Amino acid sequence: MTKAVKKQALGRGLSALLKDPENDIKSAEDKNADKVVGNIIELDIDVIEINPFQPRTNFNEESLTELSSSIKELGVIQPITVRKLDYNKYQLISGERRLRASKMAGLTHIPAYIRLANDNESLVMALVENIQRHDLDPIEIALSYQRLIDEIQLTQEQMSERVGKKRSTIANYLRLLKLDPIIQTGIRDGFITMGHGRAIITIEDHDAQADIYQKIVSQNLSVRETEALVKNYQESLKPATAKPAAKSNAFAVEENQQKAITEFFGAKVDVKIDTKGKGKITIPFHSEEDFNRIIKLIQR
Repeated sequence: MTKAVKKQALGRGLSALLKDPENDIKSAEDKNADKVVGNIIELDIDVIEINPFQPRTNFNEESLTELSSSIKELGVIQPITVRKLDYNKYQLISGERRLRASKMAGLTHIPAYIRLANDNESLVMALVENIQRHDLDPIEIALSYQRLIDEIQLTQEQMSERVGKKRSTIANYLRLLKLDPIIQTGIRDGFITMGHGRAIITIEDHDAQADIYQKIVSQNLSVRETEALVKNYQESLKPATAKPAAKSNAFAVEENQQKAITEFFGAKVDVKIDTKGKGKITIPFHSEEDFNRIIKLIQR
């Protein structure tokens, strides 16, 4: 958790800057605005108001409780985004589930990105510059890409042009955000690599993701071994396929054929045929005289 602690310590310093009445930052042109744009601030939860135009109104209580438990254990992995309205007053832009769950967890502060009235281009520049750094972990890069989508409405194609990365590379980073929060933390802390995460993400069930993550860490599995483990798990979910029935070469004795045999031998002949097309004919007889009669018929 060293990286997270370092960020939050930095955020507290920037938070103090925002609380200084003599240095009230309201636009991207104001003094020290560059220190705010693109950075994480530790913000007092009580100064954040919900956006009245938030389209989402229903929140699953069970899901919120699970997120709250995760936040108690791991902290808020992905900061919320707020808009500065006035001195020490902010409005939520994105992250209402995280804000609600943080309140449930008893947090008094939450990591937040601060948006100013005219900081769009400054934010893009800050995020692009941030993505180009070599000391970022994959989750930090993914979060920067996600912010460009959520807040600046850039498409993956536009981001590809801005940051000089292939669209497929951007997509691979963004997919990491679908991982269970524990696994995201594992990637940030270096317990597993992005390659491990890309293998796990093909599993939708978060409990199964967590089980495989524990095996990777405890058994020190390579990416290739992880891919094999995931493949075995996915194979186990497929329904067992029934073996195809063996091809039958059996044929039916037609009624006229059965009648002809019966009339020829003067007895009700039994004909049986197996699936391979093989069979036998049983000719009944009732006395020695009857047997000799049948023999004479065969020897004609």
